[in-house]
Amino acid sequence: MATSTVEQYIKTIYQQEERAPGSVVQMKQLSDAMAVTPGTATAMVKHLADRVLVSYVPRKGVVLTAKGRRLALTMVRRHRLIETFLEQVLGYDWAEVHEDAERLEHAVTDKFIQRIDAYLGHPDADPHGDPIPSESGLIERRSSIPLNHCDSGDSVRIARLQNDDPAFLLMMKEHRLVPGESFMVTDINRTAGTVTVLHEEAFSSFTLGMENGSRILVEVRSLPDRTVTPSL
Repeated sequence: MATSTVEQYIKTIYQQEERAPGSVVQMKQLSDAMAVTPGTATAMVKHLADRVLVSYVPRKGVVLTAKGRRLALTMVRRHRLIETFLEQVLGYDWAEVHEDAERLEHAVTDKFIQRIDAYLGHPDADPHGDPIPSESGLIERRSSIPLNHCDSGDSVRIARLQNDDPAFLLMMKEHRLVPGESFMVTDINRTAGTVTVLHEEAFSSFTLGMENGSRILVEVRSLPDRTVTPSL
């Protein structure tokens, strides 16, 4: 049985892979995400490699094995279902569900997860738009791109927010930059590093930085011939 530390490392590696599909997760990247020293992260990764949960190449990085990916998807499913339960049933704000879900995902049983999944009607996404893996480990592939990769004039639908910071989520909610809402990209200023969007119903405009724009995944609707890369 995996410890909570092992589960957290495996889930974190998955999340880093998810943001850059096909790439190797660098040790500095992993240690920063886990808030530990590179030496501590390397020691744990070697332990995970001994358990065939990851493949580790010194000075290059780490990727999940098939076994590691199965565990990661189990943890991701737990986390996202718990977040959904906290918001829909217990009345949590979507900006505050992450921290408690982080704790609960390691403590609850598989039976508990099955029960809340059924109670919620088997949702396919959490409050932030992140897809929820099925019990068998299948996860929906969605075509989306970061908002900061769009062009002026693009009509987009918010698909997903890849940032758990409460301040970021509250700001997004305030400006209706939440999954399901539609916007027009009115300006991409790469010199200033800003993206300006206009809500298509409220006609309210908001400008945000490129870094925040990179954490907002959107479906581009105005250009059917646009090349879109799949996001896990």
